Amino acid sequence: MTDPAVDPYYPDMNESARQLNISLEGTIVGKLLSATGRRMYFPRGIVAQSGEAKKHAHRLNATAGIATQGGQPLFLTPIRENIPHLPPEEIFSYATTAGHPRLRELWLREMVEKNPSLKDKKTSLPIVVSGLTHGLSLLADLFVEAGDTVILPDLFWGNYRLIFEDRMGAHLLTFPLFTTAGALNLEALERLLKELKGGKVILLLNFPNNPTGYSPNKSEGKQLLDLLWRAGEAGTQLLLITDDAYFGLFYEQDIYSQSLFAEAADLHENILAVKVDGATKENLVWGFRVGFLTFASRGLHGEEDYTALTQKVMGAVRCSVSNSSSLSQSLVLRGMQSPAYGEEKKRVFAILRERYLRSRQILEALPGPLRALPFNSGYFLSFDTGALSAERLRKILLKDKGIGTISIQDRYLRVAYSSVDVEKLEDLYKTIMQTASDLS
Repeated sequence: MTDPAVDPYYPDMNESARQLNISLEGTIVGKLLSATGRRMYFPRGIVAQSGEAKKHAHRLNATAGIATQGGQPLFLTPIRENIPHLPPEEIFSYATTAGHPRLRELWLREMVEKNPSLKDKKTSLPIVVSGLTHGLSLLADLFVEAGDTVILPDLFWGNYRLIFEDRMGAHLLTFPLFTTAGALNLEALERLLKELKGGKVILLLNFPNNPTGYSPNKSEGKQLLDLLWRAGEAGTQLLLITDDAYFGLFYEQDIYSQSLFAEAADLHENILAVKVDGATKENLVWGFRVGFLTFASRGLHGEEDYTALTQKVMGAVRCSVSNSSSLSQSLVLRGMQSPAYGEEKKRVFAILRERYLRSRQILEALPGPLRALPFNSGYFLSFDTGALSAERLRKILLKDKGIGTISIQDRYLRVAYSSVDVEKLEDLYKTIMQTASDLS
């Protein structure tokens, strides 16, 4: 273990960072931090001093670099008139680095409601980030070194490669997501973890999965947690990242309907679990860029550890985007506080589930050369195109049929049924199958 008082990566380390490292010494966070993560701290600069002034400067506040009049932000009327219902403070002011406090509290409360296993478990207060991609990039900065191992299923969102491999120099190892029988390939994952023989490992799991639209069933979810515990018990120091971008969009009764984060939160001292989620898909605000990072581990010993980790994340936010959009956070918060919020979410869920059920109904009756991979949740389904080039099929569908799809690894064709009205799904799938037949 690196001595936090004499860090070889940065011998002249800032004293605030050094103190945070001392606080985290011996914890799973201290063991997993990258060199950049060890150097991170939240500075006592303009942001921190402005925050203090906002609380205590009862006469005049001349700290933050904003323009005000009568205590309210100045604004341009052509912008203000398009947002008539919010006060200027909620539109134009800077947000705090970790995010709007009330929004963070509400997000945690809703998280616990959706994940009953989190009740009475200790977690960090969710930290607001500028979308899930930003959250993943912050985790890469804080925990990933060049040459570190990141484990993923073989069917994954392509941006993971850009973030962890191309940007950070990590080594991506993949395991087959499915067995030949169409089940989650847990044996392949456990075999890979055993082959690494302990040490530091980052495991990134995304359910509902992009691109397949698959989530574990209840039995698979339990088995997955069991194998993670065995990895921790064997000495693997594991950063478990659960990318819950599509969380809650579960369409079948047998799905493991909690985030893996909920059980992993206190699963083992050697496991640091982090939930990356956001309003993006859950609240249908794709362009708002409001995401959250929430941490938990049995290997964190109290409020001081969570505070130190939060300070490091805030430092990483401060030196990347400074803070996330105040307006976006205000709108999400107002929406979550609305009496209609719960019913509106049910309404949208029903629309997406109808498209899922209709897709399954059509494909069960539709002949053709393409095989749909297992799907039960989320936004997508993917076809295995076999010997047929998925990229060739995609281009012909686009240029000759006017249909947009996504090719992956030249072997899979992803279809976002979430973006197709239910009455148009049959035409979509029939055209795809017929085009594939013509090319076969």
